[in-house]
Amino acid sequence: MSENCLVLTGAVVKTAQVSISPAGIAHCKFSLEHRSIQNEDGMNRQTFARMQVVATGQWSQNLSRELIAGCNVKVSGFINRHETRSGNPILVLHAQKIEMIN
Repeated sequence: MSENCLVLTGAVVKTAQVSISPAGIAHCKFSLEHRSIQNEDGMNRQTFARMQVVATGQWSQNLSRELIAGCNVKVSGFINRHETRSGNPILVLHAQKIEMIN
């Protein structure tokens, strides 16, 4: 199987930070908080998720000015495993498209 696609809406938790890799590639990183009610086996369930998002490339630098804490966005992309500085594994959403939601 090779499908890996995730669409998540939510609020930006912290204003996006841009960094430039040693290869000169721009990376825009932010945390996204999702809250909703989902139906599971006929029952409503409150859901909560906070996920790290990274957007790579020139387009991400332009978006970083708009991705301020509290704004709502829809992010489409794929997930990948990253390790924190302490060595803990986390899933990160690699954004391929980010839409601002009013």
